[in-house]
Amino acid sequence: MMSMPMEIITDETELARAGFHWREKDNTLALSCARLEELGFSNAFSTRLGGVSPMPEAALNLAGFDDDAAENIYENRRRFLNLFDGEWALASCWQMHGTDVRTVRDVEDTRQPEKALGETVYCDALMTGTPRILVGVKTADCVPILLADARTGACAAVHAGWRGTVSSIVARTLESMGAEYGSRAADVCAAIGPAAGGCCYEVGNEVIAAFREKFPDSESLFTPTRDGHALVDLQRANREQLTAAGLSPENVHTAPLCTMCRTDLFFSYRREKRTHGRTGRLMSVVGRDEG
Repeated sequence: MMSMPMEIITDETELARAGFHWREKDNTLALSCARLEELGFSNAFSTRLGGVSPMPEAALNLAGFDDDAAENIYENRRRFLNLFDGEWALASCWQMHGTDVRTVRDVEDTRQPEKALGETVYCDALMTGTPRILVGVKTADCVPILLADARTGACAAVHAGWRGTVSSIVARTLESMGAEYGSRAADVCAAIGPAAGGCCYEVGNEVIAAFREKFPDSESLFTPTRDGHALVDLQRANREQLTAAGLSPENVHTAPLCTMCRTDLFFSYRREKRTHGRTGRLMSVVGRDEG
């Protein structure tokens, strides 16, 4: 077992109450939602621990060719996938902060040019009904959301920054799962991963106005800070969208971890880009175990 910081160990009780646990293999550490696993869906939210990237060292950077060497990213992805038993194909995408949802129908859809590592598809959510395919999204403060429907076998990975949240991308993904696979929101279980939390993520008037225009009751998401600025809770915003769409509150699990607070565990664009000029990317994945 890797030597984990004491802060990680003391988080375990709170994580268990929230429905999560640590997954570790060969010094690579990730977070998994226990309920999704119980339903037959392997899943993981990566951390920055257990890789080969110099960010500043031994970092598990899973994307961002402009900020890291390709061979580092390839090796880090190999290590990340090694957390899962058996053979898995990985499907990811080039994210646009939009609301497009794409379907991964078979393993051939994951075999894109090597340089792109499967990221020649432009969207912010991927879904599949095919077993042994992990659909994944990349984040470094934005909210990753994994959806799983044990009744139909469908699952999805969603990238929700503030723009995607304002545009209700998670609700659009549920609609797409319904149209493609016959999923019903009441049957879906969701895991909301680590992201910039309401404790740290300060935004300005543009974001505040966008939420107010779209959601009349959005004031509960904000904590005022200085003039024209406030902290916003995007995890809560997406959780509320999920329950409004028909998910049972008991089926929505939120990781109690902030990427901006915990740069010992996670990459944070807002914290690290300003100080180091670059930052790594996390990946959140989900896939059905059996056919």
